[in-house]
Amino acid sequence: QVQLVESGGGLVQAGDSLRVSCTASARTFSAYVMAWFRQDSGKEREFVAGISRNGDETSYEDSVKGRFTISRDNAKNTVYLQMNSLKPEDTAVYYCASSRGSVIYISPRLYDYWGQGTQVTVSA
Repeated sequence: QVQLVESGGGLVQAGDSLRVSCTASARTFSAYVMAWFRQDSGKEREFVAGISRNGDETSYEDSVKGRFTISRDNAKNTVYLQMNSLKPEDTAVYYCASSRGSVIYISPRLYDYWGQGTQVTVSA
């Protein structure tokens, strides 16, 4: 069982930056592909960004490319999502997820463990 705990959400204005973090309890954190998803009320959970086990590969949803950066520190069991130039449409609950697979999956159904989520609200 892996426990994921997100932190760093909040209320910001359009154009601001915010970094959310996710710390895992897994002793073998480096064995997991990690990803960030988001879900706004009434909408499906969507892929935002993913990172490979050793951090050498990343993947982003088109609307966040060039604005968001995912990274990980395996020594600290933590994955980060740096969000710059935030827009009101980025408002959502942001979830981190881990997968025992070997590739960065887009579908949330292929992730094994989930955090409780952290709210990010961007005002216009």
